[in-house]
Amino acid sequence: MNTPLAPTSAAPLVDETHFPVVIVGAGPTGLILANLLGIQGIKTLVLERSSNTVGEPRAVTIDDESLRTVQAAGLIEQVLPHVVQGYGVHYYSWRGQEFARIEPSVVEHGFSKRNAFRQQFLVAQLRDGLQRFESSAICFDHELQHFRDEGEQGNLVHLEVAHAGQTKRISCNWLVACDGGRSPVREQLGIKLTGSSYDEKWLIVDLLDRQSAFRHTRTYCDPARPAIRLPGPDGTLRYEFMLHEGEDPDQMLDDTLVRSLIHAREPADAQLVIARKVVYAFHARVAERWQSGHVFLAGDAAHLTPPFAGQGMNSGVRDAANLAWKLAAVVQGRMSASLLQSYEQERKPHAWSLIKMAVRIGTFMQPKSVLAAMLSQGALKLCSLYPPVRDYVLQLKFKPKPRFFQGFFVASQVQSALVPPGQLLSQPQVELPGGTQVKLDEVLGHDFALLAMHGFDATDLLAAFAPLGLVCKVIGVVAKSDDFLLRASPALASANRSEGPRDATLRDVDGVIEKAIRSAGADALLLRPDRYVMAYLKANNSGDSQAVAQLLREFSSPQHRIT
Repeated sequence: MNTPLAPTSAAPLVDETHFPVVIVGAGPTGLILANLLGIQGIKTLVLERSSNTVGEPRAVTIDDESLRTVQAAGLIEQVLPHVVQGYGVHYYSWRGQEFARIEPSVVEHGFSKRNAFRQQFLVAQLRDGLQRFESSAICFDHELQHFRDEGEQGNLVHLEVAHAGQTKRISCNWLVACDGGRSPVREQLGIKLTGSSYDEKWLIVDLLDRQSAFRHTRTYCDPARPAIRLPGPDGTLRYEFMLHEGEDPDQMLDDTLVRSLIHAREPADAQLVIARKVVYAFHARVAERWQSGHVFLAGDAAHLTPPFAGQGMNSGVRDAANLAWKLAAVVQGRMSASLLQSYEQERKPHAWSLIKMAVRIGTFMQPKSVLAAMLSQGALKLCSLYPPVRDYVLQLKFKPKPRFFQGFFVASQVQSALVPPGQLLSQPQVELPGGTQVKLDEVLGHDFALLAMHGFDATDLLAAFAPLGLVCKVIGVVAKSDDFLLRASPALASANRSEGPRDATLRDVDGVIEKAIRSAGADALLLRPDRYVMAYLKANNSGDSQAVAQLLREFSSPQHRIT
């Protein structure tokens, strides 16, 4: 029996039966994706089988790339007050002595590299953020029971959704499963996970009203009982303890035992209020396929990451940032569906590289014996005496860069570029005419963007975008050593008319953008909507623009073919 949907947003979508995009799961990945699609004006429905967003603190670390995506979703001002920015990790030996610190100070993407947050606050803010869009809705207490993909014949996915004992049948063009590590959608598709599951189980204890103001994580690399102490926002605190083989998970949840474990590390913490305690096993696994017809996997449905690097949720946010603009371009009829095949091609290798990094960190954190602890911890102390190695560790340079080796970018370009095509461009502070300094993305907008040094004519490039109806914002870049020569205006024209119009002009106060462009021997760089470098271009070289046009032609939809 059919019954109307009951969305919790203000959007008048109750009687709708078709949506271009349906997202299953109102976790961080699904809600970030929905907000990014809302920015693009795509009618989107989020289905969540629970009665509301999660009320418990699952993930506790949000990185700079994810905060940059929250910024792109237009919610950074709401989110940042609930985030502890810029915390580090202190490592302690089996003797309880500190032997290493990781406190990254470099700001690469506009925010600190490591930040503590409370997941329940973030998902609530993302949920409420959807109320900005008339085209978006969330339906809680709605469980997807079954779906059928018509494939190429009809380009529709038919859904059966259960609510209050009744069934609603709706359809969509694209279904995105953000429904967790036990994804029912992935199960129905018959997609297997590859990788490893581990025998080690961890006890997680969340506490309230901590009295210690110390902001950094403490990691105890002690074979007797590996443990982690993670301070969070608003006086919260998390402990994580590794369980040994043969220990009963249910018995380990006993309050007295839990408090004794905490007391061994910080006696004062043992008296705090326990808000949550749970035992979990970690996994290092990735789905064999991330797309099946008109259905995509994202977040934990696509990859399961051990917690040691704090990258599980953050990898899901990267999925959303990659998929959102591509879905929007396809739904709007500007690009062909073949563009969406680059989602798995780009994201899967990077997600797996972060999983492997987390496994390596976990191995270091969990020495099997005192001898193993002595060897590994002593080696790290010794290596830290060498400044390049110390900087490599302290600034988290061992974290795999957000870079693609195949996908939607012009790959056959100079390899000397500091930021090669297919890599995320950093977000420096830039100066606007009049002296105001802002983060780069605040100038770029939500579409393609060309950052052009003086002397670059964007006419040929814009001609490649025009037939598709794709927006490419042209930003004039004033070098760090130069001044503005014209006053700001809503649509600032270039002083040199041969360069064509400029939508805005900024000064590269730290020289970051100019270094990236000049290292490639170029005069401009083209950014995708997700801020990955799509191509470098040289002045008076029509071949560069032709290479971009060819790429656009390859992925253009039939109604927007470039001839």
